[in-house]
Amino acid sequence: MKLSNSRRILALLVLMLAASALLPLAAFAEVPYWTNSKEKQGRLIWTQPAYTPEGIFGKDLAIPDKDKPGELKSSPLQNPKDLFVDKNDHIYVADTGNSRIVEFSPAGEFIRFIAPDKEAMKGLAFNKPEGVFVTDNLDIYVADTGNKRVVRLDKDGKFIQAYGKPESKYIPESFKYDPTRLVVDKRGFLYIAVLGGYQGLLQLDPDGEFQSFYGANKTIFSPLDAMKRLLYTKQMYANEISKLPGAISSVAVDHDGFMYTTTAGQGIKNEQIKKLSIKGLNLMEDKVFGEVRRMEIKFATGGQVTPQLIDIAIDSNGNMTAIDSSYKYINQYDANGNLLFFWAGPSSANTTQLGLMKNPVAVDANSRNDLFLLDGQEGVIQLFRLSEFGNKVNEANKLTLQGRYEESESHWREVLRLNANFAPAVLGLAKAAYKQGNYEEALELFKRGDDHKGYSDAFWQIRLKWFQKNFSLFASSLVILVILYFVLEKATRKTKWRKAWRARKRSTNQFIVQFKHMFYMLKRPIDGFTALRFESKGGYRGALILLVLAATSLIVLKLFTSFSFNMVDIRRVNLIGLLIQYALVWLGWVVANYLVSSIYRGEGRFKDVFVGSAYALIPLILVGIPLAIISNGMTLSEQAIYDFLQNVLYVWTGLMIFWKIQALQNYTVGETIMNIFLTLVAFATLAILALVIIGLSSDLKDFIYEVYQEVRMR
Repeated sequence: MKLSNSRRILALLVLMLAASALLPLAAFAEVPYWTNSKEKQGRLIWTQPAYTPEGIFGKDLAIPDKDKPGELKSSPLQNPKDLFVDKNDHIYVADTGNSRIVEFSPAGEFIRFIAPDKEAMKGLAFNKPEGVFVTDNLDIYVADTGNKRVVRLDKDGKFIQAYGKPESKYIPESFKYDPTRLVVDKRGFLYIAVLGGYQGLLQLDPDGEFQSFYGANKTIFSPLDAMKRLLYTKQMYANEISKLPGAISSVAVDHDGFMYTTTAGQGIKNEQIKKLSIKGLNLMEDKVFGEVRRMEIKFATGGQVTPQLIDIAIDSNGNMTAIDSSYKYINQYDANGNLLFFWAGPSSANTTQLGLMKNPVAVDANSRNDLFLLDGQEGVIQLFRLSEFGNKVNEANKLTLQGRYEESESHWREVLRLNANFAPAVLGLAKAAYKQGNYEEALELFKRGDDHKGYSDAFWQIRLKWFQKNFSLFASSLVILVILYFVLEKATRKTKWRKAWRARKRSTNQFIVQFKHMFYMLKRPIDGFTALRFESKGGYRGALILLVLAATSLIVLKLFTSFSFNMVDIRRVNLIGLLIQYALVWLGWVVANYLVSSIYRGEGRFKDVFVGSAYALIPLILVGIPLAIISNGMTLSEQAIYDFLQNVLYVWTGLMIFWKIQALQNYTVGETIMNIFLTLVAFATLAILALVIIGLSSDLKDFIYEVYQEVRMR
């Protein structure tokens, strides 16, 4: 019997191991890094590797030994800065430290060094070139940085032309011409990134004549700068350190001729990647690029928390691949700027690790969408190849971007089979369902994929179908109800029971009086707040009821507003935390306002401030819940109506607070404004004080525990 049980257990273990071998996530073990994507709300999604590292090349380079004729000596890449893959998939590297260009075959085999002697290049050999670009006719353009020029060579490496600093009245005298990266469009126009060139890309025609500065970045302007501009004199502001736009670090061009730039630098967060129009405007201004795994922030280079995207490549599908010098990540986005994957990371200090990098400086893709990563510190090129999973995602996403939604459906379903949490696949299926007219399914998928616009579009179609089917019944019912109301109103106007109702004795119950006073305040808010104090129209019990109703309205707004308008992920809403936050903010306001009013010639008691602050939340009660309800029948095409009602709620609540302070404290308008300002300052002070006390309490608790442990050990 025991033997039989043992065999069953053994068989079960074998089956479990076999099943686990089939799991898609088993592929994680094949590479030395994690691969991630993100949901629209920003949560990380762990995925199978989209790219796998296939090899390293570039170390085993040799040149003839001048001291030993007939022999070769090692000459590896030294501090290389740029890499380019031509139309034939040949790889060119700007070997900056050795002042040469190195060409490799598509398989990574060495072909030749390109370093014409100085006699062949107007008396100047290459001097630390940092950029290389190859045109479709195989002309080679080199950013000869040390010589402050761009050199054009033919496919055999023979000198054709040099582009020095152009002469133009539109170029500032202080402009330094140190070319670092460049591309050439199909017309032969050059777009050159220069070191520290905040003016943008330098655009030259085929003859080297200056055309314009192109694609300049915007100056970073913080709230602190705005305050300085407001408060400083002209001379004081002039003495401030000049704020200049970030300099473009790299440039690339896609098959359609669109230019892409990267910008890195201290404090630069937005527009690190730009896709430029013909006028040099950013076509992806609404996108934010650069990814972070929060647990890896401490490993960022130099403590730089912000990702620094320093180079970009565009593959045949239009996908953008950018490298991050801070976290050593490879980030890939689709043609619309939506994140597909990010992966890789830093390698160990004393070893070369396949798939990880010490100092990534350049990236490019070949015709098969393989990626080549240049590591400037290691002096090697790493090859990354699409995995089965990555290939399926690329194929499905390409079909979706081309509008071929029905064809993409099977591909996205296969992706979801491999990874059920992959958000882009959910959105791909949602678009396919929408295109096929399955709006209910599309609605659920758009919601699952956190796509508010897609959800709104699907709901608009569902609502349209409902109106087309039920409009006559709906309109007829509405007309009948209106007619019935007016008929009954007229027929019962002079009846005894209507007269008796109008002549009824009003309740003197304190709670009912306080509740009814809420409706009086809607008509005459200042008189209503005055009555709270002098006519005892309000009390603690009524105030607490209003606070509960306001809290309920707040919860309804958070949880039941239509997904089209609700940017809050309700799955992550902590109701207890929300209520505690609401209570603390409201109570903090009451205490701060009472303290300020007591000092600042106010006449209101604490009870008046407490009760009045509760009655000031009436707009939240009256507008909040109806707004949440009607939002579920609206789409983003009616967002102006929704925003108007939401602004009514905010403005009305603000006015009620203003009138409450003015009436209860007997202030003028100016005194009321000053009171509100001082209350906000006092509230901020109380909040900081509370945080300090909490921090000290935590330290005190740790100290007491350590003392207890010490005493117990002895």
